[in-house]
Amino acid sequence: MRPPEVAVAVAAAVAVAALLAPWAAAAAAASVPLLPAALALQRAVPHKGVALEELRRRDWVRHRSSRRGLLGGVAGVVDFPVEGSANPFMVGLYFTHVKLGNPAKEFFVQIDTGSDILWVTCSPCTGCPTSSGLNIQLESFSPDTSSTSSRITCSDDRCTAALQTGEAVCQTSDSSSSPCGYTFTYGDGSGTSGYYVSDTMYFDTVMGNEQTANSSASIVFGCSNSQSGDLTKADRAVDGIFGFGQHQLSVISQLNSLGVSPRVFSHCLKGSDNGGGILVLGEIVEPGLVYTPLVPSQPHYNLYLESIAVNGQKLPIDSSLFTTSNTQGTIVDSGTTLAYLADGAYDPFVTAIAGAVSPSVRSLVSKGNQCFLTSSSVDSSFPTVTLYFRGGVAMTVKPENYLLQQASVDNNVLWCIGWQRNQGQEITILGDLVLKDKIFVYDLANMRMGWADYDCSMPVNVTTSSGKNQYVNTGQYDVNGSTRRASYKSLIPAGIAAMVVHMLVFGGGVSRR
Repeated sequence: MRPPEVAVAVAAAVAVAALLAPWAAAAAAASVPLLPAALALQRAVPHKGVALEELRRRDWVRHRSSRRGLLGGVAGVVDFPVEGSANPFMVGLYFTHVKLGNPAKEFFVQIDTGSDILWVTCSPCTGCPTSSGLNIQLESFSPDTSSTSSRITCSDDRCTAALQTGEAVCQTSDSSSSPCGYTFTYGDGSGTSGYYVSDTMYFDTVMGNEQTANSSASIVFGCSNSQSGDLTKADRAVDGIFGFGQHQLSVISQLNSLGVSPRVFSHCLKGSDNGGGILVLGEIVEPGLVYTPLVPSQPHYNLYLESIAVNGQKLPIDSSLFTTSNTQGTIVDSGTTLAYLADGAYDPFVTAIAGAVSPSVRSLVSKGNQCFLTSSSVDSSFPTVTLYFRGGVAMTVKPENYLLQQASVDNNVLWCIGWQRNQGQEITILGDLVLKDKIFVYDLANMRMGWADYDCSMPVNVTTSSGKNQYVNTGQYDVNGSTRRASYKSLIPAGIAAMVVHMLVFGGGVSRR
């Protein structure tokens, strides 16, 4: 593995993805069938050429979070021209824009399936960043200047529900008219606090005739007046966090209770360096989709993983290792860059991969990471991995879904296993590395998850599962993007890449098998 100073230089030189696409969501009417809603996402997450230590560090920070937790996240409904960022110290994230208040203001918010609350920066705010390395203009919300805004009090039923899930705070000495507050503290030392408000969210309804209509709904969201830790840093600053979880105060649940959208959302993450993809409030419809049950009563999106096979050979792993409990389980998380195997499953997995590669592949071990040097294509040189879930449902994992390209020069490419050991824990996390180039459907109404291999640069058909089976070819929409679009540019010095490969093969702290 490369020395730290070289890793930073190369990582800072490799182009990555950032996508801005328009978004739409469904509006409800008693006589009109539910229509799919969609959110446009931007992506800023370096993959190729970024040191595994850096990717692990970012995932570790995320997994320590008490609320941000294990997220899903993701890509955009309509593809726009993509530019990339090679900054290895900018945390990879997906974000969309929402319009709130009257007059409406637009806010960029991080998509987070590991939490439930939508919150945005409010004015005044202590510790909140005023600029962003994502090249977006940061905004702040002011309830006093919105004619449709009202503050949620401690006597409000919605506050009572949030108190039960730990997403609200009311002091025992507070009167019933006191503001319903919240305090979220994250394991990386960052945090936010504020109070809840109710106001109008604006979105576009995607119609079956390939038209969009302006729609709106009144929702509850957080008004942040204090931020700390990493939330104060400008390099990855956004206007807030959009919780995509399952609890009552999530926007998905609120819009569903209003009859605006179904309790199902879908994403498809592009696996190319440009990133991007699709996220819709609705169910992507594809003939190859297979479904497996979600584990009920879990804070994250847990699945019943039963076994793992490499080239069709089942690994010698006790299936009880994958049983869901407070300390075990398998989580699908589009907010995690890599993938993390339960401690007891990691060694059998790596051993099986290393033993099944083509004889022409050279194995290298650096700082505990199993890597390979080859001039051949990964599909012809590496085995296929299969994950088996409850109901006999399989997920095929191609080499590109468990390997990361770390460097290349001429015809030689260095690949390292991107699946990491979840040290001391028996939790398996399937992150972006596994999820890319697949449709994923989170069907909360039927407590199941579906997937299918797919070219995520292609259009998709979407239904709300409302019984009307209206389909929308979301990829054909080309709605103008925000004027606050992010822009990224970088160059790739070939000399640095050549130097790194030389150090990896001929020295530089690399051990050989």
